[in-house]
Amino acid sequence: MSKIQDALRKIQSVKTAPVEVVAIEPADDSASIGQVVDERDATGIRIKPTDGGLVMVNREMLRDAGYLAPMEQERHLAEQYRMLKRPLLNNASGRGLEMGEEANLIMVTSALPGDGKTFNCINLALSMAVEKDVSVLLVDADVAKPHVSQLFGIEQQPGLTDLLKDKGRDVDSVVLRTDIPGLRILSAGCHDEHATELLASRRMEKVLGVLSKAYSDRIVIFDSPPILATSESHVLANQMGQIVMVVCAARTPQKAVLDALDFLDESKPINLIFNQSASRLGAGEYGSDQYGYGSRSTGE
Repeated sequence: MSKIQDALRKIQSVKTAPVEVVAIEPADDSASIGQVVDERDATGIRIKPTDGGLVMVNREMLRDAGYLAPMEQERHLAEQYRMLKRPLLNNASGRGLEMGEEANLIMVTSALPGDGKTFNCINLALSMAVEKDVSVLLVDADVAKPHVSQLFGIEQQPGLTDLLKDKGRDVDSVVLRTDIPGLRILSAGCHDEHATELLASRRMEKVLGVLSKAYSDRIVIFDSPPILATSESHVLANQMGQIVMVVCAARTPQKAVLDALDFLDESKPINLIFNQSASRLGAGEYGSDQYGYGSRSTGE
């Protein structure tokens, strides 16, 4: 039996009692853990944020909103993400599965809303950003509900959709630096009712090519919409090198997981994160439990 099948069996057997973990979604959706700080050059002339602004990440607000573990459990969660990120990094660097040039494009998604994809996406990005030989670009590709952009206070900044609509825009002009070394962010950009078509366009192919190849050490992590909720996620999945699907313990129905997997390309590594699992954590502990890594097609 494959690890993914093991994971699905575990999902089915989990008790319905609530797991004692900190909520994934913030209590206040309007809360922002980041702030774009305008920089000025030597003459005092204001520089636009997209031309050198710095996103200051407020870790305390991130923690209070439920996107980082409490201080006393931070080390445990960090160790969880060390295990989660290693297969992804190995694949991206060519030390894991044999993959193409897009192996450093990683999509984080879920079957349904509320399973914890944004929590895991942010923590994966932060964990990868501390690697010595890796830089990370976190892309908010959930255009309909841009939680990453809102959390980091960059929802008004030009982003992915603006880049796709305006062929004259340069990729680097919309990528924002943060005060975390090794981490940059690309906002979702302006809302567009034709987001699916934009993501499926040739312009998107070119943008992904630049994101994938411009920097040899860069990992690009996409916070994607849930697979069963929007068509945008299906388009994104076809363009990614690796896919991470978050499954929430005692919440995500097994059928939803199977239906979501049916939309994905079996030739790509499809990784599962079993989120809010208490199986390896003590009572009241906090974290995301890895459960089942590998390609669905090989059963690894």
